[in-house]
Amino acid sequence: MTIAAMYPGTFDPITLGHEDLVRRAARLYDRVVVAIAAHPATKAPMFTHSERVELAREALLGIDNVEVSGYEGLTVDFANEHDLAVIIRGLRAVSDFEYEFQLANMNRHLTADVETVFLTPTEKYTFISSSLVREVASLGGDVGEFVSPKVKEALLERCGRS
Repeated sequence: MTIAAMYPGTFDPITLGHEDLVRRAARLYDRVVVAIAAHPATKAPMFTHSERVELAREALLGIDNVEVSGYEGLTVDFANEHDLAVIIRGLRAVSDFEYEFQLANMNRHLTADVETVFLTPTEKYTFISSSLVREVASLGGDVGEFVSPKVKEALLERCGRS
């Protein structure tokens, strides 16, 4: 039996913590789709949707069973349309749990065909978030330990420090 999963998010930008979860999910599932939301409901992205998709594709290049796709609308609709049985969500800290638990329950309410699985990042990535990386980059800090070289280059350019 083949099981395909999706890892949805805004990935603004994709971090080494995201990459860590994708690599680990790729060992668990036959196919993993990193699904990048076009219009995040509560966030104003630094990068356009197409830029976020391209940065993720470059960062995840070489992981054979992983693909990157943009999407609009409900995550569970995307999952159902692409035969993705699992939604992967990352939990960095206890503070993430309440929101992720609510989201998982809402998704279960919307469709019983998709399960949510929580993965925790490798310890060295537990404090990394896209919003912190954007903030550090915009204030002139070095984000090279938190993102791939291509993403770092894009952040520097976007922050006017290329």
